[in-house]
This record gives sequence, C-alpha cells and structure tokens, in this order.
Amino acid sequence: METLKVERLLVNYKTLEEFKRFKEYGNQELSMLDDLQNNIVENDSESPFFGIYYGSALVARMSLYRVHAKYDQYFEPPQDYLELWKLEVLPDYRGKGYGKALVDFAKSYKLPIKTNPRIKSHAFWEKMGFQKAQYDVERDLGENPLIWMPPGVQEKELTDK
Repeated sequence: METLKVERLLVNYKTLEEFKRFKEYGNQELSMLDDLQNNIVENDSESPFFGIYYGSALVARMSLYRVHAKYDQYFEPPQDYLELWKLEVLPDYRGKGYGKALVDFAKSYKLPIKTNPRIKSHAFWEKMGFQKAQYDVERDLGENPLIWMPPGVQEKELTDK
C-alpha cells in the first residue's frame, strides 16, 4: 500500500468547498464547515485542520488542537496534550487506512491524545490503542473521552470521588 500523506489544510475558500462534500454525507455533527467559516483567513497555513487527498480530492480530514497543561482536565499530573476532533473519511475511502494514517500523524507528536468518539466508532479507536479515560465526576463534561498515551508516558489513574 502506498504511503498516505497527511497535510495541514489551508483555511481558504477552496478548502471550504471541499468540506461541503463531507457534510453532504449526513455527518453534520462532524462538520468542520462552521469551524472553517468562523476561522477563514485566506491560505492560513497554521490551521488546526489536517487531511489526506486522493488525487485532487480531499477524502479524509480531522482537526487537531494542542491543549496546554493549565487547561488539562483529563490527565494527572496535568500536561500538554492533543485533542483530536471530527476525524472523518468519505464513505468510498473507508477501510483503506486513511483514518489510521490521520491517527498515526497525531501520534507522531508524542503527546497524549484525547478524543470523543462518534457513535459506533469505539472499535476503531480501540484498534488504534485508545482507552476510556478515567476521571472524577467533577471533570465530567458530559463526554465519553478516549485517550492514548505515548509509549514511556504514564498517566496516574484518577479515581472517582
């Protein structure tokens, strides 16, 4: 299999048009269209959006945000981590390694990663090495986060109060 190249997506009107293809597949809860429209700056190269192209078509995407330790509500001791949001692969390209390539790209930063999986996607995240986050009730934000820890980085388990 060819190596899939993950690219930082430019925040511009071309990317906005490409994002509309994803929304058409009924995944409005995953749509980054609103995020993109709110942050549009012509050809912003520091966007939080990453994707994989097949030819000239964007077929997989995610947003990846670095959260600084002072805002950490999931790890003990608090630490910088990545928040992986809205990973989506167009239906015709699923099962071909695009989602794994995006997750591996995020893992290459060697920081803990937190994600909130979509319904029916837990098997994918478990296969990628993610586990249910352990955190106390005070930290529960109505999410069911999964986390991944880089090799050699250990999280102290949080206990329910």
